[in-house]
Amino acid sequence: MGDRVILAYSGGLDTSVAIPYLAERTGAEVVAVAIDVGQGGETGPDSTEMDVIRKRALACGAVESEVIDAREEFAAEFCMAAVRANALYMDRYPLVSALSRPLIVKHLVAAAARHGGTIVSHGCTGKGNDQVRFEVGLGALAPQLKVIAPARDYAWTRDKAIAYAEEKNLPIETSKKSPYSIDQNVFGRAVETGFLEDIWNAPIEDLYSYTQSPSAGIDPDTVVITFAGGVPVALDGVAMSPYQLIVALNARAGAQGVGRIDMVEDRLVGIKSREVYEAPAAIALITAHQELENVTVERDVARFKKTVDQRWGELVYDGLWFSPLKNSLDAFIDSTQQFVSGDIRLVMHGGRATVTGRRSESSLYDFSLATYDEGDMFDQSQARGFVELWGLPSRLAAARDTRLG
Repeated sequence: MGDRVILAYSGGLDTSVAIPYLAERTGAEVVAVAIDVGQGGETGPDSTEMDVIRKRALACGAVESEVIDAREEFAAEFCMAAVRANALYMDRYPLVSALSRPLIVKHLVAAAARHGGTIVSHGCTGKGNDQVRFEVGLGALAPQLKVIAPARDYAWTRDKAIAYAEEKNLPIETSKKSPYSIDQNVFGRAVETGFLEDIWNAPIEDLYSYTQSPSAGIDPDTVVITFAGGVPVALDGVAMSPYQLIVALNARAGAQGVGRIDMVEDRLVGIKSREVYEAPAAIALITAHQELENVTVERDVARFKKTVDQRWGELVYDGLWFSPLKNSLDAFIDSTQQFVSGDIRLVMHGGRATVTGRRSESSLYDFSLATYDEGDMFDQSQARGFVELWGLPSRLAAARDTRLG
């Protein structure tokens, strides 16, 4: 057997055209591997949609084609890790695309081992973050694999891809061109390019898919999310797997317009880009988890965890899921989640998810210490000495500054 290329296959124009093109350029056989992370909704490898994708790859010249159902794995191992880390890049973006890349890398490496692959290929350009996420991840897990990115390495443009598809009579639609570049999975949806590249232009309603307009005027929706060890395990008392829970919250929070984000973000390659995101479940879950941590995590641990959470999100965004620092931060986050269990009530309405209730058997909130009414057990007489000692360093410094002018 000669060289084989393991292609991260989406079923679209660019990766379909890449099959015969890579075969011509490398002389290698191409194996198409599609990873289902919920980008098609309720699909799975046996669905009609995913079967069409598998057969399309074979019709385009792949020697083998497979679809891997990674929806539950993605939700449980990657999305839930982001919830526990309250991961919001630049305090806003819940790492929708960035979270799926290390999972895809993991399965590409496994596919290379199964099919005798020596080369891995992806459809990323040289401008984006994903080339880094794929290739740094591959370097960490399988440094022996060679990587080819046709759009970057061969200056492969969409116009060239359309012309090539027509020349080869490939069984894919080339006449329609979306004005946007879209990437989506069960955790959210990312939209860029087109008229959005003028950052003064406001998003239009047509580009949204996961959310309804916040001004739709529907009645508020109240949901109770139950957590165990920092992981959401039930909605309104009904136990669900992570994937089921995200799907359910996407529908409910999305109907309320929760999770719309329009931002200019700092890409890893050094340029700024305008992105529009929809992540209804992600925003609702992170909002609820942050509040449950407020109730159950000790003050100094909580303060330090904010720094860890921010760095964790940056590492994942920057393609360093498999890095030593990320592994160490995971261990810290795990240790903080032992008592992050309980219920959070959210009211979702008008594009917002607002916490209105909290309860936990591991709560650090003590009513008898917090109340100002009857039953107050806080000894206020101790406060004077505490204030004196707490302010002593500042008073000493101020006296020194006055003395020395």
